[in-house]
Amino acid sequence: MVDLRANPFFLDDEGVKWVNDTLASMTDEEKIGQLFCPIGGNIDPEFLKGFVEEFKPGAMLYRPMLAADVQRTHRLIQDTSRIPLLFGANLESGGNGICADGTYFSRPMGVAATDNAVNAYRLGAVAGKEAQAVGCNWAFSPICDLDMNYRNPITNVRTFGTNQERIISFVKEQLKGLRDYGVAAAVKHFPGDGVDERDQHLVASVNSLSVERWDETYGQIWQAVVDAGTLSIMVGHILQPAYSRFFNPDLTDEQIMPATLSKEILQGLLRGKLGYNGMIVTDATPMIGFNTPMARSEAVPTAIASGCDMILFNKDIREDYQFVRDALADGRLTWERVDEAVTRTLAMKAAMGLPAMKAAGTLVPGEDALAVVGCEEHKAWTKQCADEAVTLVKDTQSLLPISPEKYKRIRLYLLEDRVGGGFKDGEGASGSIKAKLEKEGFEVTLFDYSNLDFYEMFEGGVEDIKSKFDLAVYVACIDTASNQSVRRIDWVHLMAADAPWFLNDVPAMFISIANPYHLVDAPMVKTFINAYTPNEEVIDEVVDKIMGRSEFKGTNPVDPFCGIWGAKF
Repeated sequence: MVDLRANPFFLDDEGVKWVNDTLASMTDEEKIGQLFCPIGGNIDPEFLKGFVEEFKPGAMLYRPMLAADVQRTHRLIQDTSRIPLLFGANLESGGNGICADGTYFSRPMGVAATDNAVNAYRLGAVAGKEAQAVGCNWAFSPICDLDMNYRNPITNVRTFGTNQERIISFVKEQLKGLRDYGVAAAVKHFPGDGVDERDQHLVASVNSLSVERWDETYGQIWQAVVDAGTLSIMVGHILQPAYSRFFNPDLTDEQIMPATLSKEILQGLLRGKLGYNGMIVTDATPMIGFNTPMARSEAVPTAIASGCDMILFNKDIREDYQFVRDALADGRLTWERVDEAVTRTLAMKAAMGLPAMKAAGTLVPGEDALAVVGCEEHKAWTKQCADEAVTLVKDTQSLLPISPEKYKRIRLYLLEDRVGGGFKDGEGASGSIKAKLEKEGFEVTLFDYSNLDFYEMFEGGVEDIKSKFDLAVYVACIDTASNQSVRRIDWVHLMAADAPWFLNDVPAMFISIANPYHLVDAPMVKTFINAYTPNEEVIDEVVDKIMGRSEFKGTNPVDPFCGIWGAKF
């Protein structure tokens, strides 16, 4: 049963009464609606009113839009709904997780590289203040996964790295920053991503640690999350076979389910061993990792029956609602379990003060609150974090600092996601480095991926490139992305014409402003910099540091050498 007065809810008599009275007053359809957090897209007012009246959702999430549009949309939905909603967003890197014009503060790994917990607090505070300004009250963050496997394409710079003491400290500070501005957290991804090398958007991944090893690593982190009073936890489509068997030794391999569908992980480990009393939300259920272990008609009600309190996103929303109704009708899901799930969601809303805000009409602030979005204070904090984050991984050729006197002619390579889109012709944060280097007095020639010719690949030799260039600079912006099997350098497929084949004759420098693990593919490069976050503040700090105007202050939150022999040379 739900203890409304205990951690993390700590409700007083008035809060308990609101939860109990609200639950008692709800229709069956309102209860089913509280089980779902659909994703929004259409912001037409008449559509939104009809949507809320039909589906009565407990929560919603919108992808980033201009702050004014987000605020207006949230206000209309809250005004239309009888019960206040949770409005979620992936506030992993700052206010840009909800506002297209919000502050891109830093990827979590960039914060970790500063080794300064103040920046972890500011990450939460920037996201919290800008989210609060538009009526967003629920952060799908912090991420407390361990970056155990450098091949994992989705954890990567979204984590605080591999040091669990730092992770615990920084997660707590980020939680405090969010909480100080009225935003509740959904810490993710239980029972822990980053062991497998696969993306759970594409497959149910596996946390393969033993019970003892999990307890020593993820277990300590998650216990700290629970003890910190976290109102909600997001559960991933991640199997944890050791603990599944620990709680149910009779399970066959085929019966072990991802955490979102597993009573053993949800009730045995999270509720039981860790003592979690708060609200549990699934990760996005359109992910393949959720849909392939069983038919979706079974998976949606099974997630609730197993211990999840809310379903994140839909495939066909009417169909998903009907799956719940069908399961209630035939006994696969009980109304007792639905009432328990809804009680936790209502308790979370009461703990956040949403009922009183609803009564006062302050769930979404006025337009004047938008002034905080992208404000100068947040920009200054972003610049300071960038200054402390940029990390010199190695410079075994003593290349730095550079100057136009030593290396006048630069060939610039922008290694980006050319297959999936990425920046075109040097656009975006990584592309801006060309203009910044030119402003410093360098002559910069951009390697042209759109116009490769036979000469470039097969006739231009050592003397040719030495006659044209003094230095090669690689800037990689291969950021984490959902639904990707790998996030590695994709050299030109014909003879890798953009790879540094010439570095024994023309020196090369590599700057990664996202994935910190590129030395696995370019171990031969002798000057390597990790910067973690593709924003303008980071690019500015990188230029200052390679020019020698500012010292490198960042520390490695992970092993950037990937355990590769020779990568440190």
